[in-house]
Amino acid sequence: MRFLNFILLGFQSSAGFIMWVILLVGVVGIAIAVERYIYLYLNADKGTAAFMKAIGNFVKQGDFEKATRFCSQQKTPIARAVLVILQNRSKGAKAVKKAVDEVFLEETPKIKRNIHFLNMFANIATLIGLTGTIYGTMECFDAIANAPAAQRAQQLASGISITMSATLFGLCIAVPNIIFHGIYSGKADKIIEDMDEKTAKLANAVEE
Repeated sequence: MRFLNFILLGFQSSAGFIMWVILLVGVVGIAIAVERYIYLYLNADKGTAAFMKAIGNFVKQGDFEKATRFCSQQKTPIARAVLVILQNRSKGAKAVKKAVDEVFLEETPKIKRNIHFLNMFANIATLIGLTGTIYGTMECFDAIANAPAAQRAQQLASGISITMSATLFGLCIAVPNIIFHGIYSGKADKIIEDMDEKTAKLANAVEE
């Protein structure tokens, strides 16, 4: 409760407008984090193992028509890559590779989209928080300049503790954004690496 109280006092301080800016950065960061979670975990990487197992069974049976139809029903990046392999299998290895490369060029930006903003927002929140603290401290010193000498130490300590709320709030926004950036960057790289590995194996299997 005391932690939350310090944050709320920051909104009431002379640097309160900066606290609202930090809050806005936090809201945008949360929106991006939620959108990336839905795409990376619930859409792009949904049922990949089961999908590739089914495709493998179709290929072993030589039933490419069913495999193609099954791929067309999926909306994941790897399904698109597998689909172009199946559609271009009769055109030779070069045609297959070219088609897969085109899918990678289209899907990779979608997989990595907006993730870098999380790291950027973490830095922005921290810097804005520091700006708020410096501004609030300057206001605090200015306010106590004309205060009675006996009250200056108390007012200074109280004022600085409140203005430090901006830095505290900035860090509270920055830390989750850095964590999400690391998690989602790793997930995006894993999805792309899995696509690369599985499409290469499938292309080899189709050629055989």
